[in-house]
Formats: sequence, structure tokens, C-alpha cells
Amino acid sequence: MRAPPLQYPLLLLLLLLTSAYSWKKEEFRNCNQTPFCKSARSRKPGSCNLRATDVSISDGDLIARLVPKEENPESEQPNKPLTLTLSVYQDGVMRVKIDEDQNLNPPKKRFEVPEVIEEDFLNTKLWLTRVKEEQIDGDSSFSSVIYLSDGYEGVLRHDPFEVFARENGSGKRVLSINSNGLFDFEQLREKKEGDDWEERFRSHTDTRPYGPQSISFDVSFYGADFVYGIPEHATSLALKPTRGPNVEEYSEPYRLFNLDVFEYLHESPFGLYGSIPFMISHGKARGSSGFFWLNAAEMQIDILGSDWNSNKSSKIMLPSDKHKIDTLWMSEAGVVDTFFFIGPGPKDVVRQYTSVTGRPSMPQLFATAYHQCRWNYRDEEDVYNVDSKFDEHDIPYDVLWLDIEHTDGKKYFTWDRILFPNPEEMQKKLAAKGRHMVTIVDPHIKRDESYHIHKEASEKGFYVKDATGKDYDGWCWPGSSSYTDLLNPEIRSWWSDKFSLDSYVGSTKYLYIWNDMNEPSVFNGPEMPNRVACCPIRLKL
Repeated sequence: MRAPPLQYPLLLLLLLLTSAYSWKKEEFRNCNQTPFCKSARSRKPGSCNLRATDVSISDGDLIARLVPKEENPESEQPNKPLTLTLSVYQDGVMRVKIDEDQNLNPPKKRFEVPEVIEEDFLNTKLWLTRVKEEQIDGDSSFSSVIYLSDGYEGVLRHDPFEVFARENGSGKRVLSINSNGLFDFEQLREKKEGDDWEERFRSHTDTRPYGPQSISFDVSFYGADFVYGIPEHATSLALKPTRGPNVEEYSEPYRLFNLDVFEYLHESPFGLYGSIPFMISHGKARGSSGFFWLNAAEMQIDILGSDWNSNKSSKIMLPSDKHKIDTLWMSEAGVVDTFFFIGPGPKDVVRQYTSVTGRPSMPQLFATAYHQCRWNYRDEEDVYNVDSKFDEHDIPYDVLWLDIEHTDGKKYFTWDRILFPNPEEMQKKLAAKGRHMVTIVDPHIKRDESYHIHKEASEKGFYVKDATGKDYDGWCWPGSSSYTDLLNPEIRSWWSDKFSLDSYVGSTKYLYIWNDMNEPSVFNGPEMPNRVACCPIRLKL
């Protein structure tokens, strides 16, 4: 039957939407296209070649060297010792750091994420004064055991190298690193003739001047039935196995890599907007424990199903406790800076975790009410019309949001004075009804010499640099854009001042800010679908 003429526009619209929003997996890297992930997944249990030596107490920490058991003449890695530091804090938190030995003068300092750990947390450090030695699981060598909290101990197993927390008395493990011997740490090195360190995807190339520097290790949660966390993904809250029996051979790990993703697959480990390397376990046998890796590099995490390592040859004696969940953590770079949270309840783990990274602030009361937001409001008249219709139909709402089109040419902290000539009066009129206005601010700055924020940031050298040392030039909503280096405290202070009433001309005390696109979003990046396909379709319903 021929469709009636009135259905033609709807059919055309459906085809356009299907074309615009269809999933394009080839535009995103998978594990096999990511060298550090592919390499880590190929490692066999027991392949870690490190043992702990020279264990001592220094400045209240347990310090050890991780050295190869035997030299591998075919290895491209320099067999230099690593430094392990184990620290204990109040409320059952154990911190394990592993880095290159700085006394051996590596080519550069590896990146560590600054200013995340709360100062108050650092002040809760328990100063270790002694360590006891104990033989564990029939090992020929001793292990180092330290006090963690009432009822719990921290253990550094020397050979095979392993770090775990256990219950005092019963000796039952709670949480461990490297119980399956999958630890690997690629050290920085000088480039030799013939070395090809470049990493390519589509039209983009990463030169990697200091070579590959990936880190991977297994983490085991004992007494666990489920693990949760590592947001954000479009799948169940309880994380499903990505490797093991009854899992597809080419399944992907959970990816932690911030992307501005407007199209994605349901029930997929594909990473979305946020990446927080924090995982929490829960089970009937024990309760909860948690693990956090302070690392900002791209990360992939496998949830290993039961019997994942069956039918694999292994020289390592794996723990006999099978009631646990094994995971594999893989990162492109950084250092090992991990935190063990022993729980034992979910609330305990959350309390321990937030003591490290900070407690969330309570939102304003109006933030929990109904917000009216769309892309976009045409002008002030449009705002007043929408506001009045809510009153006319007796629909309560507390907040009205303005997207990017309210600005002067997508220059944030500005107003289009033709379409929004009286922003202060508009905000006050909403406030008189007990309502608030929110405007958007994005981190990309339009490269326009007439734009005061761009001019100031450029003159002060506040932009992120590219590999050549020039201001990075990416593409986002305003077109050619640069991004301020918010790892720099001076730049953060400068940026925060732009939100003040004095700096943000046209703002009032009734105005609130929507910080968007902080993945950060770069439309011409290596993994960014062409947004041009989505933009021409604007529906006014």
C-alpha cells in the first residue's frame, strides 16, 4: 500500500535520524587497535618476573625494591628495579605506589595526577614502626606483614610478588594485587635506531617520544559475588564478565577514556563521558571492599569470569579461595598509585573512598526540582513566553537553562546583545517568581582576537600546548578553539575569576553556571564522530 502523502515527511525524517545517529564502531579504537591493551590481554598467569627485596621502614612507610628474578636477554625492557611504597591510613585504607627508581635517573618523571588527594586524608597516615616476617602459602621466602587496622593486616609477599589485605587471625584475603602474576610495568627508555614508537589510528599519530610506558596488573576481590563502579557505561550496574567461559572470544574490556559520545550501544563496555577508576565489590560471604587507581591515562579493565584461567599453563600457585572476582587493570601510562578500602560494608567503602578524594557537596534545594532546558531559546521573548506558559498551565518549575546560542558568537561569558539585550533584568524577573537561570560555559575558547578571554589566555601562555610547543588548536562549537591548562593552579585561579559577578558582565546573583563538554570534547580528535551529521536536524516540537 502506498503511504499517504502526509507520511512522506515522517519517513524522510526517520531515514535522516537513522543515518545521523547510527553507531559507527570503526570510528573508535578497540582493544586490538590499542597496543597497551592488546599486549596486557595476551599475558599469561604467572608471567610476572618480579620479587620484592630490601624491605625496610622509612618515614613511616614500608619500602621495597621490585627486581627481576632472572634476566631476560630477549626483552626490550631495561631490567631496572622498581620502588614500592606501602602506606597505611586511619579507617582501614592502604595505599600502594610503584614507580621507577628515581635514583637511577629515568629519562623523565612519569606523570602523577596532582591535587586529587585530600590534605586531611594525608594527615591521617599511620606511621609504621615495625614489620613482622611470616611464611605464607608454603613459600620458601618470607613475607612482610604490617598493621592495617583492628582486625586487618597488610601483606607484601616477596616471592612471588603480591600485595594484599587480609583478616587478622583467619588470614582470609580481602583484596590483592598480582595474586595471578599479571603485573607488568613498561619503563621509560632512550630511543634506539629502528625503534618505531609511533601509535596510529585513522589519520592521527601519537609520536610517544619516550616509548610505550603501559602498566597492567590483576586485582582480586575476595568473598565477592559482584563488582560495581568504573563509570560511565551503558550496561548493568553489576559489571558483567568480559573474559572467561561463556563470554564472546572478542569481547571488549570496560574502557575508561573520556569521550563526548552522543551515540552508543546498549549493553556495551564502551566508555562514555566519565572515567573514574574506582571499583567496589559486594558478596554474601564477607561484605564489601573497594579499589581505586589514581591515574588519568586511558585505561581498560577486564572483569574475569569464573575459571577464566582454566586450560592455561601457569607456573604460579594461585590462591585456593575460589570465591572471588578477578579483574585485570590496564593503563597506557602513569604510575601505580592505588588505594585498598577494606570495608567491610558498602557505606564503609564509600566513606573510605571519599576520605581520599573528597566528600560531595550538597546541592542547592532548587537543583532537585524540575529544570526546563532545551537547545535553544531564540531570544528573551522566547524565554518569557516559555516561562509564562508554565504559569498558565500551573506547571511548577525552578530553573530555566540557556544553551550556547545565547552567547555572542559562542564566546562564553558573553551575551548576544541583539537577542538578549537585558540579561540582568531577565534573571531578576525569573528570581521574583522564585526561579533561577543557568547559562552554559564550555572549556574550549574561541580563537578570536576580539574575544577578551582568548586574547588574555594567549598572551599569558595559559593554553594546552601541542607536540611542537604551540597552543593546541582543536575544533568545537565555536570552530577553531584552544583549551586552558587547568592542571596549573595559577590558570585555575584565573579561570575561576571569570565566573565572578565583576568579570561575567550581564550576570547576577540569581545566575548559575552549567560547566559542559569537560571530557574535553574535540570534534576533530582521533575518536570523534562527525557531528556535522547530527547538527542540521533541529526539531521544534
